[in-house]
Amino acid sequence: MLDKRNELNAWDRDHFFHPSTHMGMHARGETPTRVIAGAEGVYITDTTGKKSLDAFAGLYCVNVGYGREKIANAIAEQARNLAYYHAYVGHGTEASITLSKMIIDRAPEGMSRVYFGLSGSDANETNIKLIWYYNNILGRPEKKKIISRWRGYHGSGVMTGSLTGLELFHKAFDLPRAPILHTEAPYFFRRADRAMNEEQFAQHCADRLEEMVLAEGPETVAAFIGEPILGTGGIVPPPKTYWQKIQAVLDKYDVLLVADEVVTGFGRLGTMFGSDHYGMKPDLITIAKGLTSAYAPLSGSIVSDKMWQVLVQGSDQLGAIGHGWTYSAHPICAAAGIANLELLDELGIVENAGSTGAYFRSELAKAVGGHRHVGEVRGDGLMAAIEFVEDKDDRKFFDPAQKIGPQVASALLERGVIGRAMPQGDILGFAPPLCLTREEADIVVKAAAGAIESVFSNR
Repeated sequence: MLDKRNELNAWDRDHFFHPSTHMGMHARGETPTRVIAGAEGVYITDTTGKKSLDAFAGLYCVNVGYGREKIANAIAEQARNLAYYHAYVGHGTEASITLSKMIIDRAPEGMSRVYFGLSGSDANETNIKLIWYYNNILGRPEKKKIISRWRGYHGSGVMTGSLTGLELFHKAFDLPRAPILHTEAPYFFRRADRAMNEEQFAQHCADRLEEMVLAEGPETVAAFIGEPILGTGGIVPPPKTYWQKIQAVLDKYDVLLVADEVVTGFGRLGTMFGSDHYGMKPDLITIAKGLTSAYAPLSGSIVSDKMWQVLVQGSDQLGAIGHGWTYSAHPICAAAGIANLELLDELGIVENAGSTGAYFRSELAKAVGGHRHVGEVRGDGLMAAIEFVEDKDDRKFFDPAQKIGPQVASALLERGVIGRAMPQGDILGFAPPLCLTREEADIVVKAAAGAIESVFSNR
C-alpha cells in the first residue's frame, strides 16, 4: 500500500496539472500532495488513512453530505439505461425534463426555464450571451456592459474570469476584458468611512453603482451580477438593505440582475435560494454546486419569464439560437440532481442549514470573537468567516507576506478540520455540508479556537 501511495504521489507531481495551485512548488515536492480515497457524512479520508471533517464541503459543494447511496444508485441506474444523449433541437430525457420542472418549482417567483451546463463558469458564460442576445433582439445594440463587483467570484473563463473581481484570477491572463466593469464590494468590515452604519454603507454602494451607470451611459449598461453573499471574496454578507437599494438603481435604468447562486442555491443560507433570503428580484440565476451536491457536474442558467419572452421573439426572427454545449442536460448528471433535490426535502437539509448555521456562527463568535487578533466573525446560513487583524482597535491588517490565513488553515487541518484560507485577506472560511450536526459544529469551533491560539501564541 505504501508503494502504491508513493507511486500515486510521483504520478501526481509528474503528470497532474492542478487548478489554483502553486505549480512549481507542487512539482518540486515543496508542498504536500493529498490523495483523497473516500468520504462519509461530513468526513473525508485520504490514502494514508487520515480522516478530516470537511468544513468547506469540498468547495461549497456537498450540500447533502458524502456517501449518499440514493444519488449513487440514481447515477448507476441512469448510466445503465441511457448514459448519454444530447439536448439539441428539442431532444430531452426523462431525467433532464423532470429536473427542469423540479428546479422551477423551487425557484423564486417569475422564473421560467433552465438552460443546463456543467459548471458555474459555463453557466455565467451562457448568461453573458443571453444578456447580449436579449438586448440585440430589443434593438439596443449598445446596451452590452455588465457591472460586477470587486471581490466577487463568477468563474475563471475569459469572460467569467473578467466578471470575477479578484486579482489572482486576473494576474497574467490579460483580464478583465471589456465590456466588464467593477463597482464597490459591499464589504462593511472594510468600509473606508468607519462612521457609516450598515444602511448608510448600503446606500453608499448603491450610489457608487448609480454613478457608474450614469458615467458609462444607461443606454450602454445591460446587467449587474452579484452573489447574494460574497463567497470566495471573503464570505461577506451584504449590509442591511443593500439588495433593496441596488435593485432600485437597476430598475431605474432598466438594468438586468444576475443572481450568481452557484454557492447559495439549494439551501446554503437556510432558504432554497439566496435571492429569496435577501429579497432579490433576479432576471437570471446561476446554479451549480448544490444542484447535485457535486456528485456529478451540472450547472444551470435559470431564465425569468420576462427574458424568456424576448428569447422566443429572437428565435421567431432569427431561427434556432446559436448556443449549445455537447453535455448540456447530461442525463447522468440530471439523474443525480433529481435524487439530490429529493434528499434535500426528505432530510430537511435546508431547514438544518438555517438552524445549525445559526448555532455554529453563534458558538464560533463566542469562542474566538474576543480574540485580540480576530477582527470579525461573520456569515449567514451555513457560511462563516473569521477575519484576522494585526490591531483590532485600529483595524490594521497583517502584511500579506506573513500568510496568517494560510497558517491558521494549516493549524486547523492538523486538528482534523478543513477550512479555507480565502484570497485577498487573512480570512478563514467555513461552508460545511448542510447536514452538519451541532455536535460536529462544536468540533469545528473547538479546532478553530485551538488553531488560532497556536498561531498567535507567541505574538
